[in-house]
Amino acid sequence: MYNRRKFIRTTSLGLGATLATAASAKPNTSTNDSPGLASTATSPIVISTWDAGLEANKEAWKVLASKGRALDAVEQGVRVTENSLNCCVGLGANPDRDGFVTLDACIMDEQYNCGAVAFLERIKHPVSVARRVMEKTPHVMLVGEGAQQFAVAEGFTLESPALSESAQSAYAEWLKRSNYRAPRINIENQQQHGPFAPAKLPNGEWNHDTIGMLALDASGNLSGSCTTSGAGFKMRGRVGDSPIIGAGLYVDNEVGACVATGQGEDVIRVAGASAVVEAMRSGQSPMQACRLLIERIVRIKKAAAKDIQVAFLAIDKKGNVGAFAIHPGFSYALRSANQEQLIAAKSFFA
Repeated sequence: MYNRRKFIRTTSLGLGATLATAASAKPNTSTNDSPGLASTATSPIVISTWDAGLEANKEAWKVLASKGRALDAVEQGVRVTENSLNCCVGLGANPDRDGFVTLDACIMDEQYNCGAVAFLERIKHPVSVARRVMEKTPHVMLVGEGAQQFAVAEGFTLESPALSESAQSAYAEWLKRSNYRAPRINIENQQQHGPFAPAKLPNGEWNHDTIGMLALDASGNLSGSCTTSGAGFKMRGRVGDSPIIGAGLYVDNEVGACVATGQGEDVIRVAGASAVVEAMRSGQSPMQACRLLIERIVRIKKAAAKDIQVAFLAIDKKGNVGAFAIHPGFSYALRSANQEQLIAAKSFFA
């Protein structure tokens, strides 16, 4: 099994003894019923996944603080991560099993306009290509060679296919193994092996992940973006949830927005991001809605839930935010007029 991103934690609603016995960790039931974090600023606000979001949010905030569009903020914000030496985002990331870096991204605005690219090679900023797909074509998604041709025609530079030094080292170590091993759960959040850390584990397990970003601007409009290189050492051609509107990202300007991170296959099977937004439409807070979908995934996966990670991050129209994960260790970054912090999300397993 290709465990793209590994998390674990949420509170069970009638999951039964089978799951509790099968999983090595225990459900966390102490504080997971709280409605989630309420923003202290009406607007604007930007939130994004993982520690990398702290730097990405700074760039997004430049747009929001000057009363710019949320759409511009979520594009400019994640470009920071795409441009950095990162194991899991951008051209410096770990390759697929054939030694090629392939990138996925999507973007969505307040009017249901959306664009995406998948299996894109040698283009530094896939999120910006996704925006061009949204704005300049009648389509939502372009993939592979066609996506690359479109990007070049739009003036994007075709970069060298050579792997970064860190990715080449990780790939060489991976090739020594006889079979694929999934990355350690939340390895990107361990102090010495974060997405910007110079060190990495010698066996290539520094292997995550995605950056997803959601923003509410001064006009009260929402937008979101998501960009990734996918699972390190994945099968060639594999695409996860990140570029799929409704799975990795969804925005409904009347209700709220959600972005997913973790094992993409399991996000896709529940149409995760759109399902979270629909839960918010029915009256759930962002955190409650994220929790609901995590519980659904754990019910589906049963004993296998202990081996995967999925998390959702959401914001509603009022600027309330929340997140929930399968495993502990997932964090998200928040930036508003009076807050700049990294927040640990609640999870199913303690």
